[in-house]
Amino acid sequence: MKKVRFIVLTIVVSALTFSCSAPDKKIKEKSNTDFSGTLTPEEIAGKKLTPEILWKFGRIGEIQVSPDGKTVLYSVTRYDIKANKGNTDLFLMNLADGKTIRLTATDESESNPRWHPSGKQIGFLSSENGTSQIWEITPDGKTRRQVSFYSGDINSFEYAPTGDKIYFTAEVKTDTAPSDLYPDLPLSNAKIYDDLMARHWNQWHDYAYSHIFTGRYKEGTVTEIRDIMPGEQWDAPLAPYFESQEIAWSPDGKYIAYTSKKLKGKEYAVSTNSDIYLYSLETGKTENLTEGMPGYDRNPVFSPDSKKLLWTSMATPGYEADKDRLFLIDPGTHEKTYLTEHFDQSISNMVWSRDGSKIYFISGIKATFQVYEMDPETKIIRQITSGPHDYTSLALAGDLLIGTRMSMRMAPEIFAIRPYDGTETQLSFVNKNIYDNIPMGEVRERWVKTTDGKNMLVWVIYPPDFDSTKTYPALLYCQGGPQSAVSQFFSFRWNFQIMAANGYIVVAPNRRGLPTFGQEWNDQIAGDYGGQNMKDYFSAIDNISKEPYVDPSRLGCVGASYGGYSVFWLAGHHNKRFKAFIAHCGIFNLESKYASTEELWFPNHDLGGPPWKNPKPASYRFSPHLYVESWDTPILIITGGNDFRIPYTESLQAFTAARLRNLPARLLFFPEESHFVLKPQNSILWQREFFGWLDKYVKGQSQ
Repeated sequence: MKKVRFIVLTIVVSALTFSCSAPDKKIKEKSNTDFSGTLTPEEIAGKKLTPEILWKFGRIGEIQVSPDGKTVLYSVTRYDIKANKGNTDLFLMNLADGKTIRLTATDESESNPRWHPSGKQIGFLSSENGTSQIWEITPDGKTRRQVSFYSGDINSFEYAPTGDKIYFTAEVKTDTAPSDLYPDLPLSNAKIYDDLMARHWNQWHDYAYSHIFTGRYKEGTVTEIRDIMPGEQWDAPLAPYFESQEIAWSPDGKYIAYTSKKLKGKEYAVSTNSDIYLYSLETGKTENLTEGMPGYDRNPVFSPDSKKLLWTSMATPGYEADKDRLFLIDPGTHEKTYLTEHFDQSISNMVWSRDGSKIYFISGIKATFQVYEMDPETKIIRQITSGPHDYTSLALAGDLLIGTRMSMRMAPEIFAIRPYDGTETQLSFVNKNIYDNIPMGEVRERWVKTTDGKNMLVWVIYPPDFDSTKTYPALLYCQGGPQSAVSQFFSFRWNFQIMAANGYIVVAPNRRGLPTFGQEWNDQIAGDYGGQNMKDYFSAIDNISKEPYVDPSRLGCVGASYGGYSVFWLAGHHNKRFKAFIAHCGIFNLESKYASTEELWFPNHDLGGPPWKNPKPASYRFSPHLYVESWDTPILIITGGNDFRIPYTESLQAFTAARLRNLPARLLFFPEESHFVLKPQNSILWQREFFGWLDKYVKGQSQ
């Protein structure tokens, strides 16, 4: 880490006006520069969040602090609805006065922004000349040049802290493709596979793998490129997300630590056993630092002196939602230390202090994600931030922490945090003009007693013009995952504010099987899909329905993924509570889903194995298709053609069943979307169909 003079830090701290709840409370702005999407006069006059306005939000991406700790580099993505695509540009923010400048403004997106250790260049990826390559620009924006000329697309890169080397990732074809077998049939587009993981998440396997390359870097030139995984048939970082935090340079530039799951086929499909590998640039040798640890091992982070390495580790094989424990290893001796043995929360986004005496990280607690500090010697942990928000990234800037923060009332923005007292200051105001003109609904925390006597946190989101003397329809929101917290997230599709803006009270329970309430609460759902967590849903909606401002005769139930499964299950068990259901990419038949999904470790853990196992796992009794005879309510079913996690055939089965029951039903199918709807026009259509269905069957409005 680069040192920052004390006088600079004094200026930073004294110049900031601190608050913990922006944009809920007024915060002094640091810049008059506004890069937000422009609202039309009609949108301003309407004072209502719409799908079109939701796509005008600027979306902050990666943040990177300059080597001298004075400037934040970050990306913002904006979308053109008519063009049906987005564009990402880079921005620089001066921490002393908040002044922000736009660094790039091109037709091509700039991604993966990185400071060169000298601070004189900023690197990024761009496809300006046809393929994704590394480019550089000076911080004043005056000089821009292409740095790499690799034969294929570069997917990510990072400068070595010493400034003289670089690594990048790129796809390398190592498997035999049909075109190799039949070169005389160039127009054939068949795919041939002999083992599992033929497809993953949203794409078919393309016979190539993500490899890490190193190269010499000098004055904007990359030479001596070397594949550090020659001939290997596995990915680094891990598919399908390929997250950059799974690769790390040592500060002395001598080593690269990376995450990989060096398994193939069936073994890959049933295992979560990834490991941390250490590659020496001097010897060219690679060693496994976490051999014998059977769960996920990910996210290596070197100490400032390069002598120690942090990483996150899960203990249980095949359990992707296990506790993310924090470990420390001495790469020389391989001595490991379990740092969070007595901390019943998961760890992410670790950052060392400049002197290595402290470790900062993000962890979830009671459906929020906060910043923490740990002393690695004593293992003492201290919570730094608190409040109804989620931190999603973290970086060090001198004596300050810089993070990305969001809430159900605010899309991600950049904040500064003083570690010693937890004071938070909003630095970016990317969407200020939207908040100035479009009111957001209030979010309240409510604790509800469950059927087994536990206390459950339920977020309740109210319409912006809420009047307690009136009555409102309400929506029960069912979370996906299943082990994914209903935290203070701001979604650009499952957005609670747009639901509230359409006149609905939103009930979002942190039912059983969700993290941030201890591992026991998180683990309970395995093998019990139709059990306690479904009772928790009923407890939540029944509790809020007793309020005089909720109309119990106008209730809807919505959800995606495991939330879609929940909708299908509740449709057969709700005892006429709900007037309408909406299920997106839900599991309808647990037996057919088992053999058609890709990551088999998931149903093996949560369901107990395949349905042909003898004896058959009891969890299959919770399959929604077994209870279709009790379906009696209109249902909208949504799915995507490229969803390989929960294939669209699950939704087709549910739609067929609903129509055979003579129920009002609608199938909304997106041929090119996956588990998510990511294209602007498809997303807007999604919202229109979503509210059209609810307004018709919950509100009783004619269409």
